[in-house]
Amino acid sequence: MPVKKKKKKNTKKGFTLIELLVVVAIVGILAAIAIPQFQRYRERAFDARAQSDLRNLMTAQEAYFVDNESYTSTLNDLANFGFRPSSGVTVTITSADGSSWSAYAEHPSGTRRFCYNSEGASNGIVSVARGTDCP
Repeated sequence: MPVKKKKKKNTKKGFTLIELLVVVAIVGILAAIAIPQFQRYRERAFDARAQSDLRNLMTAQEAYFVDNESYTSTLNDLANFGFRPSSGVTVTITSADGSSWSAYAEHPSGTRRFCYNSEGASNGIVSVARGTDCP
């Protein structure tokens, strides 16, 4: 009686080199799209933080004015009125007197500088490119 040889089944399981290269290429393409977009989201978040701090400064300056009948050029004077700048945001009061004040805020990782002048025609926050002087 002849002996039948059993055929070996291919029991090796896994991915081929081509399949792995295709996956790596797809991940690379997705990363090339996502990383720059993520950087823009971060810049916008830093800009929003600076703009928010300037709005909070406006509120604190008006509260200070109600109590003292003048504006202050010192940020420490505004701490009692609830003003605390966000981490990393630079807030600078450029001028202040009995009737008006001006300031700007920016974050080093942001792209914009936000300026405010209480005497301005629009009397609102103006956005300029980071590093540009306020109007």
